[in-house]
Amino acid sequence: MSAGTDPVRDGGIPAPEGDGGGRRVPGERAVGSTTAHDLAVRHRLLLALAALLTLSLFLSYEGVHGDADPLRTSSAPAVLSLDTALYALGQAEADAGAATPTSDFQKQISVAAQSVAAAAGDDAGGPSARQALQTVAALITVYEVKVQQAQQQPTGGVLREAYLSYATSILSDPGSGILPRLKVLQAQRRAAVHRQTSFGPLLWCGWAVTLLLALALVCCLLETQLFLRRRFRRRYNRGLLGAGALLLAGLAVTLLFTVWTHTGMTDTRRLLDRPLSGRELNHAGRATAAYLADTGLRAAAAGWILIGGILVMALAETGLRRHIDEYRFRPR
Repeated sequence: MSAGTDPVRDGGIPAPEGDGGGRRVPGERAVGSTTAHDLAVRHRLLLALAALLTLSLFLSYEGVHGDADPLRTSSAPAVLSLDTALYALGQAEADAGAATPTSDFQKQISVAAQSVAAAAGDDAGGPSARQALQTVAALITVYEVKVQQAQQQPTGGVLREAYLSYATSILSDPGSGILPRLKVLQAQRRAAVHRQTSFGPLLWCGWAVTLLLALALVCCLLETQLFLRRRFRRRYNRGLLGAGALLLAGLAVTLLFTVWTHTGMTDTRRLLDRPLSGRELNHAGRATAAYLADTGLRAAAAGWILIGGILVMALAETGLRRHIDEYRFRPR
């Protein structure tokens, strides 16, 4: 047998010829053998790629799913509450000029007040938005009182017209009226919905890097498996096969969860991107609940990405450690 060959024993320990033509003692490294170096390089590369992929996948996944729960619990309900308040106040304004107090007016005012309170309770927009909504709620009360005072006056009376004019200014004054204030808050909430549902350049870049790292890790696992098969004559390495299977399964699940969540968020944005009224509000409430169902559960899966990454690294380590130990340097 020539000195340049690298024969292998059945147990997986290389047995090249020694200086005198006999076989080398197990554990003794052959002069010029690169197997130890090759194993070390692949070992470091696998662990580095797995760590980078875990971090990249976690950040990219969080970039999408981190906004899904706030959208479901805060932003989307706030938009619907403000649309309801605007619609109810519009209906109340139409009933404000009635000759006598009507139950419809009281009903619409009650709906508007409850909707404003619900929007403030959703805590969308922070303390400033909550304070603005509290101001609106107080103005709604003043508006209701002035309309009631007007309706108690004789039809066509000067005092009646004065009360109605004052009520209309409270409702619609461009600078400080209830409706302009609500429309400003509504525009802010819709802008928040757009931010939460957008898939911007940073997310595209993050997912592109993630997929490239996943491809690189899969290729590295396959190449390492083939390397071990050639060098050690072992058909399969269970550790590497387990790492590859876990990697592919985990990546498929996270991609599927991300597509489902982002689709629901996009559908929600399209639905809320225009003023809603009447029966549309009830339909929109049910539709957004359906679009964003289970987003909280899927968002919680982000923690499993870290656990899965650790398991992939552990399996890769297990698959290579035995062979690395066989080639560990020992002084002769």
